Amino acid sequence: MRLSPLDPSSYSNAQELIIRHVDLDWTVNFDKSTISGTATLHFKLTKKDLEEVFLDVSDLTVSSVAAKSNAGEVPLDWDIGGTIENIGSKLTIYLPTKTNDELTLVIAYETSPKASALQWLTPEQTFGKKHPYLFSQCQAIHARSILPCQDTPAVKFTYNATLRHPKEVTGLMSAIKVDSEPGVSKFQQKTPIPSYLLAIVVGALVSKPIGPISSVWAEQEQIDEAAEEFSQTADFIAKAEEICGPYVWERYDLLVMPPSFPFGGMENPCLTFVTPTLLAGDKSLATVVAHEIAHSWTGNLVTNRNFEHFWLNEGFTVFVEGKIVGRLSGNASRDFHALHGLSELSDCIKTQLADTPELTKLVVDLSECGPDDAFSTVPYIKGSTFLRYLEDLLGGPSKFEPFFRAYLDRFKYQSVLTNDFKQMLYEWFREDPNNEVLLERINWDLWLFGEGMPPVIPSYDRSMLEACLAHATLWAENDLDTIKNSPLVKQSLVSVQLIEFLAQLLEKKKIVDLTAEKVALLGETYGFSTTKNAELRFRFVRLFIRARLIEKMDEILAFANSNFRMKFVRPVYKELGAWPQARPIAIENYNRVKDQMMTVCAYTVAKDLGISDASA
Repeated sequence: MRLSPLDPSSYSNAQELIIRHVDLDWTVNFDKSTISGTATLHFKLTKKDLEEVFLDVSDLTVSSVAAKSNAGEVPLDWDIGGTIENIGSKLTIYLPTKTNDELTLVIAYETSPKASALQWLTPEQTFGKKHPYLFSQCQAIHARSILPCQDTPAVKFTYNATLRHPKEVTGLMSAIKVDSEPGVSKFQQKTPIPSYLLAIVVGALVSKPIGPISSVWAEQEQIDEAAEEFSQTADFIAKAEEICGPYVWERYDLLVMPPSFPFGGMENPCLTFVTPTLLAGDKSLATVVAHEIAHSWTGNLVTNRNFEHFWLNEGFTVFVEGKIVGRLSGNASRDFHALHGLSELSDCIKTQLADTPELTKLVVDLSECGPDDAFSTVPYIKGSTFLRYLEDLLGGPSKFEPFFRAYLDRFKYQSVLTNDFKQMLYEWFREDPNNEVLLERINWDLWLFGEGMPPVIPSYDRSMLEACLAHATLWAENDLDTIKNSPLVKQSLVSVQLIEFLAQLLEKKKIVDLTAEKVALLGETYGFSTTKNAELRFRFVRLFIRARLIEKMDEILAFANSNFRMKFVRPVYKELGAWPQARPIAIENYNRVKDQMMTVCAYTVAKDLGISDASA
């Protein structure tokens, strides 16, 4: 069932009127775990004599709706209905008979303590242990739980906000702070954004500059470590501008989140949220920041019109991220980055999406499922592989990058569908008649709607990968004595190669003598037992599960409880759930910690374990 013509996941009638600007006046109530206040929505109407406005809401308590004009405010009738689990409800506002080209509505409301976009942390759940903490995660369709809105990326708006919060903590938003006094912070976002990029954080935060337009924010206990880890931020921005064009958002700050943040990063404009699992101590995971910076163009400036075309955000961003890596570390690193992505994609298709092959398509159908259910690495890796295939086919970076920049320039501040990209690609490359034959070779149907791995794998430089494969083969096919005596174990691998080596080992159908002794030797040889690198620890604990080392259960759960990043906790729980001896322990642990998870994480992990939230 599609809820509206523009977006299967939104009730809004955005084909008849669109929000152009929002004024927020919010009070953060830590005692009740709610935000209360008003949202003033400024609409532009595309249909004359409109009688109803449909907005998306989820668990909001609306107290009043009024139409605002020069003459004052006129109270309006409204009702809420059509509730669908994991999607939300429809707020219908009944308008007076005559409407003009513009309409301003003032809605007073309060969020629910269970708002899916908000995570409320007690002081004990923070590093500092002194003050409570609030953060939001609106992507994909959770903005509707913090304000009545047209919760679809088809609509973009500017916003101003007044945020009232306890005096002893700091408030930040996905906008520029224009004024603040103790307990009141004011913000302005002058570049139009889709609702999923609205973001708020309130906590005991401090900042440290890391570049001309960048600071990193974190709790005091982590600030120095974070500033060191993300010291390459300015270089990433400079390379991204070379590829994509001028940076339009004024500031690029980073915020290191609490461990319950469910994603690697979230590209909230002016203030990227990043997981603390990136703090590896050696900058080896900082490319996630390159990814979030790339979103400043691909996703934030040019946005998918609905989440069926999510690859236009994520595939494009991974493509730019790879180019940034290539410019800073060379093409072998860029290609290794792509190959590592393909092994993550293969793992995802075999595990997470094993029962839903239709979600391995690049363009998915969300008529019957919400964007959270469809979320996977497919749009990221299959999408970026398609773009690399197109770049290689159409003459390489020197030919493709000018087109890519022109695409971003043409569609900036807009929301697009796959066809918009396809049409422009043909327009651009047809100017050279020699390209006609090449363009005919592109099998769009297979790329966009075919299931499984990408139909063509570009010819990547495999030099960095071959070393990983050699180590994986050594450990998978040999006994301990052979491994100990192999000269290969003395060869050093860099961090990203160690991650890929473990990923390849986990891909092996058979690992000879997978015993506690072998796993221990592996840990000692490569330092996996003591590493701070979360990507390595994630794969190492999955080897414990693979080897059925029940005595390692405490270590497995310690990792699963150390962060609630979905990339890590979902596969761990899914694999524990398939191990009969561990399953009840995993379910018991999930029930103990699920309240520390964000809603989207708790919901998907319960599904991975095959338990409903009710029984959990």
